[in-house]
Amino acid sequence: MTSNMCREKGQTDERMMVRLLAFALNASPSLVFGRGLSTEDEADLMDVDPTGAIDNWIDVGLPDEKSIRRAANRSRRMLVLSYGGRGAEIWWQQTAAKVSGLRNLSVLALEPAASQALGALAERTMRLQCTIQDGMVWLGGAAGDLEITPRILQSPVLS
Repeated sequence: MTSNMCREKGQTDERMMVRLLAFALNASPSLVFGRGLSTEDEADLMDVDPTGAIDNWIDVGLPDEKSIRRAANRSRRMLVLSYGGRGAEIWWQQTAAKVSGLRNLSVLALEPAASQALGALAERTMRLQCTIQDGMVWLGGAAGDLEITPRILQSPVLS
């Protein structure tokens, strides 16, 4: 699968590459990147079915509880891919109990070294190869190779 993306104004290499990882983890023909940081009420990535219903809402970073609830209520599935080291740990400690009842919510966390290494892979023009198996992600490109295993903080309870 091939995708084009642009770095958003004000976006770091790390955030851009975490968005790219989120795309790889959820790849489908209908998955698209949102308009980004400047658009508050829109997903970082979104998968919309042919009827216009949101099948998968994906946020990258540390969204607040209100944003998570709103997204989870508007979509069949909601994923947060968090990163940011100690700040991400504190965010999850403060947020976990408040969102644990959302049955369609998945929350994954990246270790600081993993998200920083992702940022280091960023190039103006890049071609990456990605393999995902048993929860492990291998990314390779001209700037190097990387193995990442996102940690599961919350899994959905879909019926």
